[in-house]
Amino acid sequence: MRSRWTILAALFVARATIAFQFQSVAAVAPQLSQSLSASLADIGVLIGLYFAPGTALALPGGAIGRRYGDKATVLAGLLMMLAGELLMTTSASWSVQIAGRLIAGIGGVLLNVLMTKMVADWFAGREIATAMAIFINSWPAGIALSLMLLPAIGTALGLHAVNLAVAGVILIGLCVIALVYRAPDAAAAVDGERGSLSAETICAVIAAGLIWCLYNIGFAMIFSFGPSMLVEQGWSGAAAGSTVSIVLWLAALSVPLGGFLADRTRRGEAILVTGCIAFAVLTLLLSRSGMVLPIIVALGILCGLPAGPIMSLPARVLDQTMRPIGMGLFYTVFYAGMLAGPAIGGKLSTSFGSASAALDFGAAALLACPVVLWLFRRIVAGRYRPAGSVRAPT
Repeated sequence: MRSRWTILAALFVARATIAFQFQSVAAVAPQLSQSLSASLADIGVLIGLYFAPGTALALPGGAIGRRYGDKATVLAGLLMMLAGELLMTTSASWSVQIAGRLIAGIGGVLLNVLMTKMVADWFAGREIATAMAIFINSWPAGIALSLMLLPAIGTALGLHAVNLAVAGVILIGLCVIALVYRAPDAAAAVDGERGSLSAETICAVIAAGLIWCLYNIGFAMIFSFGPSMLVEQGWSGAAAGSTVSIVLWLAALSVPLGGFLADRTRRGEAILVTGCIAFAVLTLLLSRSGMVLPIIVALGILCGLPAGPIMSLPARVLDQTMRPIGMGLFYTVFYAGMLAGPAIGGKLSTSFGSASAALDFGAAALLACPVVLWLFRRIVAGRYRPAGSVRAPT
């Protein structure tokens, strides 16, 4: 019998393929812009299209998974990612590129929604924050791998080779899920049962999704506008980008650390609140202090701590029969907010004439997380009475 940690490793690999494919456009943006005769704004649209299906399909994705099974739906999502990537290799036409990106994005949505639920199935009640933190870390791992490999492949072999490399990575993820993943016995026992979400449960899941959304908006402002803010202060573009990237590398360590501490201390909410407040304060200081490098290092060490505790919140209110729809709702809130957040940050930067306005917006979003957590606790403790959850497998 495969251990839950082996299953987590398989899910980690599969989710890393989403990040690898998402980053593939940005990783070779100059070459792609020249090949498609597209502006950087057009390339930005192509990047963003990957997440565009999320708002509309996250909730139906949960229902599809409940109807056809988690593993079958995830495999179908990986096949859509593969088909979209291969379609992009067939033509340099802008419409074909958009179609391929959207098809791949639909597959990515299915994976994001259902694999998070699959992790919860295996770890609910047992190291859930640690497992979620490790699972979340697949995203920076996939992005880092994409940045390391794809520019070199594009320079040496061309854009077709880049697309084929992405397709090859997706194929690896598909094989890993097909050969390694199996549903836990407890999930099989409730297969086909339909759980209903009460009004209180819906409110709790929406609150959890909003916390995850606000946290990621704060994160996005650092990477989207931090380099521009440093350039405004006189840094070169290369130095600004490489300095801000330190946050990503350190976050790869702090995210699992936050999950581990939450499970060991049983103080996940305290870690969530402390981490978000520290993250917000450091974000505010980044544009107001000359000590950029120490603040960047501190950001990397602290910014990842809340991630695992946040992602463990839905498991507190969703039993196995409710998780497919519940996680679909969770990600619907996340995708909707993430479509709006960066646009608001950009608008504020334009209005105030400085990228630091976007960082201040990110700090405000982070400071809102403890407030929404308070609402979540009120719903759970005051009105919500969870149904008997199925015990997690060993």
